[in-house]
Amino acid sequence: MGLLHRINRDAERWLLLVFYVMLVATMAIEVLRREVFSYSSIWGEEIVRYSFIYLAWIGAAAAVKERAHIRIDVVMHYLSPRAKAVLYIFGDAVMLFVAVIALYWSYETVHVSAKFGSVTDGLRISKVFFLMAVPLGFGLMIVRLIQSFRRDFKSLIDGKPVFEGDKLFD
Repeated sequence: MGLLHRINRDAERWLLLVFYVMLVATMAIEVLRREVFSYSSIWGEEIVRYSFIYLAWIGAAAAVKERAHIRIDVVMHYLSPRAKAVLYIFGDAVMLFVAVIALYWSYETVHVSAKFGSVTDGLRISKVFFLMAVPLGFGLMIVRLIQSFRRDFKSLIDGKPVFEGDKLFD
């Protein structure tokens, strides 16, 4: 199994793990510092806030990959595999359109921040690193949507059932 295959399979999972551990560890340290030593830092709050933002956007891309986003699928039970594939392709096309527009406008925000040299209040480092969470998330979503198109078109052509993701409740 090649490196690219492993990155494709596990990229979001590992990124989510890194940001979640960073969030929980920083929050635990800050609570300990505040309660035991009566001292807290502004950088801890920033690390937690920006880790959470990265978690949300990378998690959104992971949900697109696994088709785990919220949807009402009552109608899907009554459709043929071909109709399901067409409906999923249509939904992904709409989502791709929105993601491309959002990627453009979120990158514009990053560009303006870089141009004017804005920095965070506590860490005093460029906000670009933190604002990049949004374009990164939408970029990952676009990659996963393209992969979804390929998978769904193959299912449509082969007449196989389309990938529907894992169900949360049955």
